[in-house]
Amino acid sequence: MKLVVAIIKPFKLDEVRQALTAIGVHGMTVTEVKGYGRQKGHTEMYRGAEYIVNFLPKLRLEIAVDSSLADKTVEVISSSARTGQIGDGKIFVTPIDRALRIRTGETDSDAL
Repeated sequence: MKLVVAIIKPFKLDEVRQALTAIGVHGMTVTEVKGYGRQKGHTEMYRGAEYIVNFLPKLRLEIAVDSSLADKTVEVISSSARTGQIGDGKIFVTPIDRALRIRTGETDSDAL
């Protein structure tokens, strides 16, 4: 099993979710986060005053998938979240040692 963590632009969430559903991914956790990468924020104008935005709003998606589906999941997120502009985000994949569905007691792949 793998945990796929993706940091994406907020307006891409519906497109990513629909694409993941189409390949058989049935659940994810979404968290609103702020951060920066190479772009290091940007400058905006508000009521005539210029100010610097150091941390940009993003969404963090956490998706637990069977190892056989991990590469396809990464590919689908990458293609559906891409705008071609700076700040499109990142994807990280880490192993999951154990999973447990609390309600039923199912473990590992059955718990997903």
